[in-house]
Amino acid sequence: MNDFTILHNPRCSKSRQTLQLLQDNNVQPKVVEYLKTPPSIAQLGNILSMLAMTDPRQLMRKSEPEYKVLNIASASISVDELIRHMHLTPKLIERPIVIKGSLSDVHSTAVIGRPPENVLSLLC
Repeated sequence: MNDFTILHNPRCSKSRQTLQLLQDNNVQPKVVEYLKTPPSIAQLGNILSMLAMTDPRQLMRKSEPEYKVLNIASASISVDELIRHMHLTPKLIERPIVIKGSLSDVHSTAVIGRPPENVLSLLC
């Protein structure tokens, strides 16, 4: 089963636990260290669709200092701007995200590995 991708931060314990859980279930995902290689704007749009999220803020780490500095909570910021902020400042993206299928295919499935057991729903 190699049609999985994990947007991974090796410094995050939940991300490490999620990757280990996948590997323990015989899944060897493509590992994308999203802080080094951020998803494109189009891929972020696809991920939001896969997660059935209409507001990009649902996929953002609101506790990050960048969230406040960029004034992202403001209702005047458009969806496109929010997605652009996530692309340019990937630290804002919630982690880990596991995708079953392709990052480029909006019909793929994704979950956020918080808690890590969330990814088990993709293995069925």
